[in-house]
Amino acid sequence: MTDTGLLALASDVAVAAGELAARLRREGVSVAATKSSPIDIVTEADRAVEAMIRARLADARPDDGFLGEESGAEHGSSGLTWVVDPIDGTVNYLYDLPNWSVSVAVVEGEPDPATWRALAGAVAAPAFGDLYTASAGGGAFLGDRRLEVRPAVPLESALVATGFHYTQAVRSTQAQVAGELLSRVRDLRRTGGAAIDLASVAAGRIDAYFEQGLHPWDQAAGALLVREAGGVVTGLDGAGPGVRMLIAGAPQTAAALDDLLQRLGA
Repeated sequence: MTDTGLLALASDVAVAAGELAARLRREGVSVAATKSSPIDIVTEADRAVEAMIRARLADARPDDGFLGEESGAEHGSSGLTWVVDPIDGTVNYLYDLPNWSVSVAVVEGEPDPATWRALAGAVAAPAFGDLYTASAGGGAFLGDRRLEVRPAVPLESALVATGFHYTQAVRSTQAQVAGELLSRVRDLRRTGGAAIDLASVAAGRIDAYFEQGLHPWDQAAGALLVREAGGVVTGLDGAGPGVRMLIAGAPQTAAALDDLLQRLGA
């Protein structure tokens, strides 16, 4: 299957999964379990949506691997792995806030953001009626509109988004960094949901985004959107993006944010 075919599959599955998640949300949502901490929740909808995605992908691409937030990893024989977050922004979803999405991406190589090659990805945001798509070398799109990151600006003129870890001890450090950062940028946003935040960087709705504690499924599709929109996605001090840190934006803006975050002890 070509990259175009992979993108079509990612898009179709993300849209169908978003429709299922939206229907389940209308029917009512409750917490099924907690994970790393009492505030790190999973709903029955997360599990149902991931099961549907996994079944659809296995039917279409039985030789591919799978890595999902809720059901874990399964190795394939094709060299490709589907990296899936069935509901990114679960707390928003639980409270019926609109910033949640379905993220579906396919990568080549080991499912590690620092080394994989993302081939195609889709982020469906049903509450907004948005579908973001990207393919390697093919650009990033919101519907039919081609996306570009905002031109680089000095940090004092930058609108920056972030998110907070589920572990309270890590949050304390993040809060200190955010407090210091707030006086050095135009403003700081925290809306919840890494995939939409990354899509917002790609769409030029924010200048930059950073977050600690992101897993592969949080960033697989969103990072491809940013790169295909002309931006960069890195970790601290030139490292690859990962659990330690992810920074996204126009190259100069991201580099300036990287430098400042290091000085602030992020």
